[in-house]
Amino acid sequence: MDSVSDTSLRLGTGDVPPVLEQNSAGRSPFLLTCDHYGRLIPEMLRDLGLPESELTRHIAWDIGIAGVAEQMASALDAHLVAQRYSRLVIDCNRPPEAASSIPLVSDATTVPGNDGLDRTAAESRRQLIFDPYHRRIREVIDNRLRDGLPTVLVSLHSFTPMYAGIARPWHIGTLYQRDTKLPPLLLQGLRAEVDLVVGDNEPYAVSDDTDYTIPVHGEKRGLMNTGIEIRQDLVGDPAGETQWAERLTRVFQEIEVTLKTQGLLQG
Repeated sequence: MDSVSDTSLRLGTGDVPPVLEQNSAGRSPFLLTCDHYGRLIPEMLRDLGLPESELTRHIAWDIGIAGVAEQMASALDAHLVAQRYSRLVIDCNRPPEAASSIPLVSDATTVPGNDGLDRTAAESRRQLIFDPYHRRIREVIDNRLRDGLPTVLVSLHSFTPMYAGIARPWHIGTLYQRDTKLPPLLLQGLRAEVDLVVGDNEPYAVSDDTDYTIPVHGEKRGLMNTGIEIRQDLVGDPAGETQWAERLTRVFQEIEVTLKTQGLLQG
């Protein structure tokens, strides 16, 4: 029997392209990205040797964020660029050289299809899934800046309610590193929602070593940017997705007004 890892990885006839886009003509200044939108596995990798029960867990994708992202894109008239394949194949928010880029173990689950990958196999996954996604984000930003469209990067994620047996109290968190303009406005807007526990760089913080989308597409391009993490039990069903999409849409509409007033939305 052949290995589930293949050094000449290709998408099969039943596979879809890695990049999903919605509302590409959107005029909002907010460019939405979703690194862990989907949980697909290329046919050649045979589910990475994992049962379906593992592929629906948070280790495979960011539960609930797809519905939030799609509804925000529609409500804000924002362009969404998302990645359809599972973070277990290759994590599109990790530097490719990081050990967590193609995890052998994720939250105590061993991933058989990632065992013993050589450099060629890892590079094949990067070329097939990681590179097209980030190339498209780069192209979208290039086109927007060329056309004089104000561009603010918002990277959407969700997080587990428990980690290492410890409950996480935050309903939502903002993630940032170097941007001093957008994150304070987002924190202010979220904290005005009196029912929320809001994390300031919690449950995660952005860094060059652990993240890719914000450092590369936001900070290196000089764009205002933020990451958002929503707790997964709050967006685990369609009603929760809609509630959070509506809440975040309202907050970002208010932020857009403030940025325009401050003269910060420049193309």
